[in-house]
Amino acid sequence: MTSLEIAKEAVRAIDSKKGSKINLIKVDSVSVLADYFVIAAGSSSTQVKAIADEVEYRLKQAGENASHIEGHRSDTWILLDYIDVIVHVFSEDAREYYDLDRMWADGEIVDISDILTED
Repeated sequence: MTSLEIAKEAVRAIDSKKGSKINLIKVDSVSVLADYFVIAAGSSSTQVKAIADEVEYRLKQAGENASHIEGHRSDTWILLDYIDVIVHVFSEDAREYYDLDRMWADGEIVDISDILTED
């Protein structure tokens, strides 16, 4: 899978678990950390964990294994590192506090409206 395909599959997984404030940011021109950041929020620690688990499960089914996972014991932020794609799943409060969208504002927002379901 390409890094964009991995990122979009992560977005689909997050959406399937009713994650909110989902953003896909292309950061390859402003950082060597990754090609894409996927940033999302869950309304509770249980939902944050369920979202991260679903991302990990779906990408594993697609043949992609996380290089590293941080924060599974945390109830506010779980990071899944797929080398070229980094997925951040926050609680709503942590999402506001860390404001990664602002920090990576020089990146390019990728339109994901065509893959999100309507509520």
